[in-house]
Amino acid sequence: MALGEQAGFEFGGGLRLVAGVDEVGRGPLAGPVVAGAVILDPERPIEGLADSKALSAARREALAELIEERALAWALGRAEVEEIDRLNILQASLLAMQRAVAGLDPAAEYALVDGNRCPALPCPAEAVIKGDATVAAIGAASIIAKVSRDRELIALDREYPGYGLARHKGYPSRQHLEALAALGVTPIHRRSYAPVRRLLGGED
Repeated sequence: MALGEQAGFEFGGGLRLVAGVDEVGRGPLAGPVVAGAVILDPERPIEGLADSKALSAARREALAELIEERALAWALGRAEVEEIDRLNILQASLLAMQRAVAGLDPAAEYALVDGNRCPALPCPAEAVIKGDATVAAIGAASIIAKVSRDRELIALDREYPGYGLARHKGYPSRQHLEALAALGVTPIHRRSYAPVRRLLGGED
């Protein structure tokens, strides 16, 4: 079943309130990890849903607007840099997903989570490998999460100029690594990540 055919509504024993859940921002050296949770409305389908990474920024923005308008429920959750450093990125990602699902109103009856691991949730959940490319609700969740995080990194670029955050969104590009070496580590950088840790004099 293709994404545009609202894949995912056949999961969970025919339940109506099926949430797709996904996170973005595990790889970057800076900024939060952000998760989305979306319950799509089968009566108001959205064409063109896909893995957010496969879409242009303009297309993601347009789809995010449609998702927020047509979904039965949507919510965002996040884990901050301090939580990523304290918990590790996997646990912080699961925490962000928990927070996103907790924000849904109406609450989900079932959750489909991208990847091979589910966070502890108040409803039954199922992990779907590559779900952001195969399940409509997960694709929708990835889109709203990425749009939200990208907007935040663009704003942080103005607060911390010179690092190129608006361009690479915190990922370890050559520009970012060179700027880190030249300008130093900021409060929004993840100190537990090796390139940042090395600059702070920690072990590799």
